Amino acid sequence: MNTRPYPDQWEFAGRSMLRRRLRPLLAAAIALLLVIPSAGNAGANPAAPASDAHVYLLRGVLNIFSLGLDDIAERLRQQGIPATVSNYIFWSSLADEAAAEYRSGKLKTVILVGHSSGATYLPDMVARLNQLGVPVKLAIGLDSVFHTSLSGRVGRYINLYIANGAGTAVQPTRDLKGTLQNVNVDSVPGIGHISIDKNQYIQQKVIGEIDSIVFSKPATGAQKPTQAEGAVARRGATAPN
Repeated sequence: MNTRPYPDQWEFAGRSMLRRRLRPLLAAAIALLLVIPSAGNAGANPAAPASDAHVYLLRGVLNIFSLGLDDIAERLRQQGIPATVSNYIFWSSLADEAAAEYRSGKLKTVILVGHSSGATYLPDMVARLNQLGVPVKLAIGLDSVFHTSLSGRVGRYINLYIANGAGTAVQPTRDLKGTLQNVNVDSVPGIGHISIDKNQYIQQKVIGEIDSIVFSKPATGAQKPTQAEGAVARRGATAPN
């Protein structure tokens, strides 16, 4: 038999005292989280010039394997280029949002980037924006794992894929108006389907291509792998695998 007097009262008093001591620490932690923004939602660098371009980046399945897109978006924001990162399932609503901004005159240059399933649905987003009367200046897909085809009008579509892995080339349709380039990047050291969006060469390639559009300057970046091959298709020409 437990002879300690009123054990429940002692335990209750101990827990109450512990909560009182932890309450200030909890409040401080919450305040810190509110003050420090996450990398995915950080705004543009106030010192950078404003831009009438917007980059929409589509993550892949489960929203946890494409976090390299968040790094790309943050680096773009530091240059004053607005960027939105979202899961691929929201591609249609993002297209509607971009169309509304374009019709209002606030947005003049639409750029798309997608990884994995985000790359798979990139041609659909291009087609949707075409239907809404919004030209896509540049689209960059990173290793789509499903066969896709591209139609409609796009300034330039670059498909970076790993040919010896799960990636596939994008096929042009007859009504394609623009440039489609399939680039096999399987020679990039250490690259894989999960890591392609986080690879420093690929990130610099993507940012360099975007900068060339937004700032009207030649694309710059890491040296191109010697074995990477690009296949270019224009106006419905067949792109080799």
